[in-house]
Amino acid sequence: MAEETPKNLDLKLLQQELEANVEGFSGLLTAKKFPGGQSNPTYLITANNQQYVLRSQPPGKLLPSAHAVDREFKVIEALANSAVPVAKSVYFCQNKAITGGLFYMMSYEQGDIFWDPALPEIPANRRADYFYELIDILAAIHSVDIKQAGLADFGKPGNYFERQLGRWCKQYRAAEKEVNPSIEVLIQWLQKHCPEDDGQACLVHGDYRIDNVVFYSDEAKGQAVLDWELSTIGHPMADLAYFCMCLRLPPTKHSSGLGGLDREKLHIPSERLLIQRYCQNRNINALQHWNFYLAFSFFRLAAIVQGVYQRALQGNASNQNALQMGKLVTVLGQLAEQVID
Repeated sequence: MAEETPKNLDLKLLQQELEANVEGFSGLLTAKKFPGGQSNPTYLITANNQQYVLRSQPPGKLLPSAHAVDREFKVIEALANSAVPVAKSVYFCQNKAITGGLFYMMSYEQGDIFWDPALPEIPANRRADYFYELIDILAAIHSVDIKQAGLADFGKPGNYFERQLGRWCKQYRAAEKEVNPSIEVLIQWLQKHCPEDDGQACLVHGDYRIDNVVFYSDEAKGQAVLDWELSTIGHPMADLAYFCMCLRLPPTKHSSGLGGLDREKLHIPSERLLIQRYCQNRNINALQHWNFYLAFSFFRLAAIVQGVYQRALQGNASNQNALQMGKLVTVLGQLAEQVID
């Protein structure tokens, strides 16, 4: 459910902007913020004629490459006529006085969003269909002709994992509070086993997981892929391995995963079957270096969590919450160790 209208949103200016620039828009009624910890505040906009979703940069000083709502808008606009289900792009606004930052509008896709990958809401005999649909959509993302879609300049092609490994090592070191043995082993292994560039370059989502896909109501069919903030041109295995991490992550508040659960009993497809489905979709052979891709995904997530942990401590967050985030870094390192062993 959306929350009450935030104080930093100027509704009068917003209505003027939208009525002047969005065809058919009239009579702004409410703007309510969706709950959750999105780095880009997201609002449900209700007008006389229909509903929209507004995604904005947060107010205040921003890091140079963070909160790139302009990139999000460019992607959903580029994918409008592709096999990838996305919301309809409506309007991009550079007037920061309205929300405190750049923002864009897209269609409001009402459907099913699942926060628990065990899919307790879905009958057991239908759960596999949802996972296979997620794989089919991911294969469609990676099959987009980036030149034809106008996304050829959306990122740097080549040496993706080498560059990403360097980036996340720096991020992790910048947020490091103490030496974590599991993470140190993981970093050394990744640096030693980073595969040579194989020339693969495609559109990657960057945060592909089940709760970033809206499904049609009561149907195992994707309606819209959301949250393209981290999308770029990269290696397809980064997305596939990141998605498959959920099979190993612990089922906790801070990491919605399936680790330790009886996936066969839950009718959740195995990693082998998911990879097989992906390869069939893209007409490719068995994957090489899978352990590296998976281990890298755990390290990337550990670096992100370490940053959250550091900010939680600096912001005087509850000790319990900060402690749990700190523990998760170690858990991720240990899970990666199992992969590389």
